[in-house]
Formats: sequence, C-alpha cells, structure tokens
Amino acid sequence: MKKTLLLTALLLAVSAARAIPPVDPARLDEVQERGSHVMPFDLEKTLHIFNKTDTGGIQQVIAKDGEDTDQIALARSHLAQLAAGFAKGDFSGPRRIHGDDMPGLKALASAAGKVSFAYRDLSNGAEIEYRSEDKQLVEAVHSYFDAQLSDHARHAVPGGQHMHHGHHQP
Repeated sequence: MKKTLLLTALLLAVSAARAIPPVDPARLDEVQERGSHVMPFDLEKTLHIFNKTDTGGIQQVIAKDGEDTDQIALARSHLAQLAAGFAKGDFSGPRRIHGDDMPGLKALASAAGKVSFAYRDLSNGAEIEYRSEDKQLVEAVHSYFDAQLSDHARHAVPGGQHMHHGHHQP
C-alpha cells in the first residue's frame, strides 16, 4: 500500500513538472519588465493564482498583505479591465507581456462569445473565472494558464491549496 501511494505521488510530481517547464531567468526578467508597464500593482506585494477547472479556470490576483488596500484596489481595477476586454476578444495586455506566440492566446482571442469571463471582487484582490463548454477552448485556457505560471514563476502559483475562492484571506 505504501509503495502504491509513493508511486502515485511520484507520478503526479513528474507529470506536474512536465506541465510547467523550467524557465530561463532572463525570460522571467523580461516578462517582469514588460509586465510592469501593463499591470498596475506591485508584483512583489501580490500573488497570481491560476486554477484549472473542468470548464476553464480561475485566475486570481491577491495582495500578500490583506490590509494593503492600494494593492487590492489596483488588482481589482486591472482584472475588471481584463475581463471586459477578454469578453470582446481583446488580449492586448497579455500579448504585450507574453508575446504573440503565448500558448492559448490566439484561440482565446478569437473565441469572443464562446468563453465567458466573470469578474469578482475578493476581500484581498480579485478573480476572473474563465468558462466554456467547448473542450478545445477549455484546453486553450489551460495552456494559457500554464504559460502564465511559467512566465510569472516568481509571482504565480497553481490553484489548489492556494485558492482563495469564496473571498477568504490567504
């Protein structure tokens, strides 16, 4: 039984490592520099969380300090603008940060009306829920989230234990 659990844990760790390849530190620096011109909040004072779901995923930006009202307001403003733009197929912000070849970007940008982008305030930031019934678009969301996690590796984590859905403090 213990060997089975150990093998299962090892397989899960290997598959997770394959999903998000290691990133060149120069790429992280480049993305952080471009991001500072697009994202109004301080990356060192916030955390990006990307949680894949069966119908798409949930992207959150939360303040590391739940009392930092400036960072919370900036995260909310930014994600609200993104959600409104995404609904119209405008992915210019992510394109400026990550480049035209960002995985999932072209599919999502051309899927206006086929993916919903629901914005919500959180007590410590904000979130966008991406939802689609189209399995290819769900895969595009997942690829987009993997690229986000890779490019923002210093400031982003996958969902799960880090998710703060339901307006909970970290």
